[in-house]
Amino acid sequence: MRKLSLLIFVSSILLQLANFAEASSLQEAYDNHKSDVQVKGGGVVVRILNDDNKGSRHQKFILKLTSGITILIAHNIDLAPRINSIIKGDHVQFYGEYEWSKKGGVVHWTHKDPKGYHVGGWLKHKGKVYQ
Repeated sequence: MRKLSLLIFVSSILLQLANFAEASSLQEAYDNHKSDVQVKGGGVVVRILNDDNKGSRHQKFILKLTSGITILIAHNIDLAPRINSIIKGDHVQFYGEYEWSKKGGVVHWTHKDPKGYHVGGWLKHKGKVYQ
């Protein structure tokens, strides 16, 4: 059973690395309509949305990147601390999984995976890391 869990974990990491190699930047993922891609970046908060409280709770806000793309950040606040002090105009860095959409896409998995199967992500705001 332990070997199977380790094999699943290693396979998951290899899949994430393959996705990362396919689209090493969010811009490339956006341009090529790719999803399930680990991305790292940062942007300015242009809009703070209400929390999504259906199922797993998510703090949501929109970042504008230097490229002009806007993306939705969906940060699971059941698994990671919320950013309470965030306001419009703040800079937020992120590392998570990107899902493409016509509106710019969403970055989620900005937290550690409690089961250890998914690559852990994070948000960084005013020097503090939220994961």
